[in-house]
Amino acid sequence: MPRVSEIEEDGGDPTLKAIFGRQREMFGGLLNPTKVLAHCPPILRAAGLLGQSIEQSGQLPKALLPLVYVRVATINGCPF
Repeated sequence: MPRVSEIEEDGGDPTLKAIFGRQREMFGGLLNPTKVLAHCPPILRAAGLLGQSIEQSGQLPKALLPLVYVRVATINGCPF
């Protein structure tokens, strides 16, 4: 059982509605970090923007990004 409750419904919040919709479309459901960070929609949105900025920075070749994601998930014990 998680220590922090997971939020799976947007409760009418426009930020959560947009983010939840995109993740459900891309992954078929919500990722666990999203469900936890949804307690504070501005932080959830900022975390997403941070991830996007890392991807768009050009510091890593685009072909390498999926391998980095899989490796980080493996290190953290998360199937991805």
